[in-house]
Amino acid sequence: MSTYRFTNKYPNNEPVSVNDLLRQLLIPRKWRHFLRIEKKILINGNYRNFNELVFPNDEYSIMLTHVENQQHSITPSSHLPTIIYEDKNILVINKPSNQKTHPNLFETDTAMNDVTTYLGYTPYIIHRLDMLTNGLLLFAKNPAVVPILNRQLTTKIMKRNYYATVKLKNIPNQGTIDLPIAQDPNDQRKRIVDDNGLKAITHYQVIARNSIQNTMTLKLTLETGRTHQIRVHLASINLPIIGDPLYNPDFNGEALALTAYELSLISPFTFDTLKVTLPNKKDYPNG
Repeated sequence: MSTYRFTNKYPNNEPVSVNDLLRQLLIPRKWRHFLRIEKKILINGNYRNFNELVFPNDEYSIMLTHVENQQHSITPSSHLPTIIYEDKNILVINKPSNQKTHPNLFETDTAMNDVTTYLGYTPYIIHRLDMLTNGLLLFAKNPAVVPILNRQLTTKIMKRNYYATVKLKNIPNQGTIDLPIAQDPNDQRKRIVDDNGLKAITHYQVIARNSIQNTMTLKLTLETGRTHQIRVHLASINLPIIGDPLYNPDFNGEALALTAYELSLISPFTFDTLKVTLPNKKDYPNG
């Protein structure tokens, strides 16, 4: 197995035990066990017992040697992605609309194939975007950060914000849609609101109303990540997204006006907040 090393400084927080430091970094229990028995967590260059304290500005060094890698290689696409942010652990791209996040069977034209072309090896998926949705898509560059990023998703540390354009209506300036979502038994492509479905929560805020175009722009934040969640939730309150071929009965061939424009998370193995925003306004709905 490969070895992964991470070094950083504990910030100006309250002193914590070594064990609690690793918990705060969302390091899995199994890895914490190996760090303890193999003494591969160092504080200021020396091993410190798990019940001993770490103080502000102490340097911690973590060496992981038991990271399993079950990733299957995929074929590069020969196309390069549009990179919005990159560091040694993660990569954020601007996925265009009409492109899948990852391949099925022998497909070679997905976002994941493009990132494979850029990196020279297959990346790790952290979340997905619908094929018709454009915007920020996060990949991990090594398997050591995957469980940490997945944990940030499930604990809602990681935030994903979207813009959508809908027809102008008289609705409150902000609100929450809390409706469960299930697969449509009559159409495998679609999802529906169903009491027996999976819990799904979307927060919305009206950020612009355009009386001339008879449209309004919504900012949307996901608490959960169900397939087609934003599209189904907005359609359920009679606000289908413009350009939605599945959920908007007035669809007329337009592009889906839904963009993943902002992503925030904690950089793995650090306490640093990272916010990535789509920089080019032309990529936004009605940009």
